[in-house]
Amino acid sequence: MSQDGAQGRYAGGSVAGGRYQLRDLLGEGGMASVYLAYDSALDRQVAIKTLHTELGREQSFRERFRREAQAVAKLSHTNIVSVFDTGEDELDGSLMPYIVMEYVEGQPLGSVLAADIQQYGAMPADKALKVTADVLAALETSHEMGLVHRDIKPGNVMMTKRGIVKVMDFGIARAMQSGVTSMTQTGMVVGTPQYLSPEQALGRGVDARSDLYSVGIMLFQLLTGRLPFDADSPLAIAYAHVQEEPVAPSTVNRSVTPAMDALVARALKKNPNERFPSAAAMRDECARVASAGQTGAPVIISGAPASSGAGVGSAVFPPLDQSAPPPQSGVQTPYQPGPYGPPTPAPAPHYGYPTPAPAYQTPAPAVSTPPPYTISPQPATTGGSGGGGRRNMPVIVGAIAVALLAVGGLITAIAMNKDDDPSTGAGGDPTAGESQQAGYKGPERQRKIDKTKCSDAQEGYDDPSKVQAPDFVYKDILSVKECAQAAGWKVNVKDVPNAQWGEGVVVTQFPGADVEVSEDDATFDLEVSTGYPE
Repeated sequence: MSQDGAQGRYAGGSVAGGRYQLRDLLGEGGMASVYLAYDSALDRQVAIKTLHTELGREQSFRERFRREAQAVAKLSHTNIVSVFDTGEDELDGSLMPYIVMEYVEGQPLGSVLAADIQQYGAMPADKALKVTADVLAALETSHEMGLVHRDIKPGNVMMTKRGIVKVMDFGIARAMQSGVTSMTQTGMVVGTPQYLSPEQALGRGVDARSDLYSVGIMLFQLLTGRLPFDADSPLAIAYAHVQEEPVAPSTVNRSVTPAMDALVARALKKNPNERFPSAAAMRDECARVASAGQTGAPVIISGAPASSGAGVGSAVFPPLDQSAPPPQSGVQTPYQPGPYGPPTPAPAPHYGYPTPAPAYQTPAPAVSTPPPYTISPQPATTGGSGGGGRRNMPVIVGAIAVALLAVGGLITAIAMNKDDDPSTGAGGDPTAGESQQAGYKGPERQRKIDKTKCSDAQEGYDDPSKVQAPDFVYKDILSVKECAQAAGWKVNVKDVPNAQWGEGVVVTQFPGADVEVSEDDATFDLEVSTGYPE
């Protein structure tokens, strides 16, 4: 490959033995650059994403990147940017991975939103709901294939000149998170801070519902013209996702209906179990809300509440060369240093995650094995990808969970509704609890899993001798047992009181979905709903 111009810009060069001729730089960011290119073999324009040289120095990453590209190439959907080819080319003695994608003539969703903000103050609600539904349609297909995007944001969504939505960059965040040994370690987070789910921010395992949270963030942004969580540092933004509650979109845009508020609120639940169970379910709700009408022009409220998390960086993470203000009247305020060192966390309810021990006690390990959420399945880019500003640059937030715990144990819980969480029993709002004591809910035999999900499970990413565990959650236990039997696997069942799901519905599994297990003798521990309230 030849270099032309500034470092990172190779217009005029070529890859794949001259087959793909790089023409114009379409955009670049922290991880990759995207070029308009000409495919001389098939006489067509394509977009080529070239990952920066430092990402291709480790063989483990290149191998994972190749696998991810192969998996994404199998995705075929109107709303997904197609992947045609992948490979490596040498640059300055280092191998640089690249992928060849469909060239989308259009602009990133972020640019479309910017134009709408200039004209209306935000994107009209009917348009925002349609765009969101199309993104969810793309995710529905990827989740069925076991691919979680992990970096949904306007910069990774294109709109063609005819208004067709195209989602791109599937699998790249996963390759980053699991493939580069020197860049990503246990507990590290890869993604764009403003769109991270709480479980991503905590360095926990993610599943399909993490993408739905990111879609909720994006929908909030489309409806209001701003982000629900923002702060002056990536770490403070991550804290806000975990600990802060977003304002309702209607407090910013008066034309947003209560149904739209409820849609966004459910997508942004801290507890994945309280979000929509699937992309299809959230897409159906978008369609229902849109069909109700009442989607007039945006009416932006002057002086609307600030984004949740604004100012968190200075309040919770003061610069090291500044001391916190002294306590007033001898009272220790939540973010002032206590007599034993780190600041005392503000009181917060316990929602199902272990509350970190105070710094002056013998603490539990900072990062423990997270309970499985059990639904299986970058820089902003243009033209196939788009450039991104400083605030949307994907970053690697090193050991977020450890860092947040170290700053005085300020993260106390992710908000989990105990009524919905079978592991916590009854709790929460007493009134809500009474309404859930309606009685027995019968079996839901239609929630079947195809036994081929077990017998033909996907090959493991890290260990080809293993396979990825299927997603048993929210499936009927009879079909789960049949599936496991087809693969020669064992199943241990524990009945748990749960009136939300019918009798015999799996509510948790271990090992979790997408975890690599033995192909021949895996054993799964399942919690199965009795259909009765506790």
